[in-house]
Amino acid sequence: MERVFQIAAVILAGIAAYFLWQRNGDGAFVTAVLGAVAFFLSVRFQVKSRLSEREIERLENEERERKFLSEPAENFGAIEADAFTSAENEKRAKDRVL
Repeated sequence: MERVFQIAAVILAGIAAYFLWQRNGDGAFVTAVLGAVAFFLSVRFQVKSRLSEREIERLENEERERKFLSEPAENFGAIEADAFTSAENEKRAKDRVL
């Protein structure tokens, strides 16, 4: 859709230039305004498609993150074991002091 508006903008700019060459200021103004509108509509469609692509990527990343956090990992067990060992060591140290 954005290509259609880009092509229309170029065609309308050419028509506006033709009207200026023919010294028809009103026709040149109207076609130049329509060309500008077509150009900005093409930009709008480009931005809209990029935003939808980014939204899809964001949702995919969130889904991957949810799956990663919900699955038990072997590394998490190792971290917990180390933490338990250090807590055990602190308890033994307190018992020796008392």
